[in-house]
Amino acid sequence: MLGITDLSTYLAGLALIILLPGPNSLYVVSVAARRGPRVAYQAAAGVVCGDAVLMALSAGGVASLLHASPLVFTVVKFVGAGYLTWLAVGMLRGARALWRRGPGAVRAVDADAGEAGGTSGATGTKAERPYRRALVISLLNPKAILFFISFFVQFVDPEYAHPALSFVALGAWAQLFSITYLSVLIFGGTYLAATFRRRRRLTAGLSAGAGAAFLGFAAKLSLSSAG
Repeated sequence: MLGITDLSTYLAGLALIILLPGPNSLYVVSVAARRGPRVAYQAAAGVVCGDAVLMALSAGGVASLLHASPLVFTVVKFVGAGYLTWLAVGMLRGARALWRRGPGAVRAVDADAGEAGGTSGATGTKAERPYRRALVISLLNPKAILFFISFFVQFVDPEYAHPALSFVALGAWAQLFSITYLSVLIFGGTYLAATFRRRRRLTAGLSAGAGAAFLGFAAKLSLSSAG
């Protein structure tokens, strides 16, 4: 079908890969818990668009360029690691402020998140720009580009006359799985948000844990190789 070989295996592998936690899904959960589903879907849209761009770049051969040029790969990966570190620092600052200021300081986490993504000192959705932030997190991940091309090509029939259609079909399945998974995370995060807002230390701990996870993603990315 459309030059795709072994679709069932592809779907099974895709489901397992999407279920693995990553910076994109973690950020969407964070937005859902802090701002609700409407704003969280802005972040999800950034993830979807970022993945679509990476799929297109992979099909166009950019992944091969990153693989062949250690210098380009190094520059991209350190820019991505730096951005994730910047986000992590904002989350950790917000968690510390929330822990120190008491139950009425839940918005402190939002304030520091806003400073990391928009105008310094501003709060709210406009300052944070969840769509843009999620998009940048997706695009500054060279390992994702390499993953898309290495995974996709295994299921494209080399004899098929229109391989672009094969990539489009595989990408459509990936986006469908991703949107479904992010929707589950969004509504799960929204459901838990009320509990987090009532319990100051739990909220601070969640924000600190997310910040620590982002630092881990940054370290893993900076230590990665193109091979």
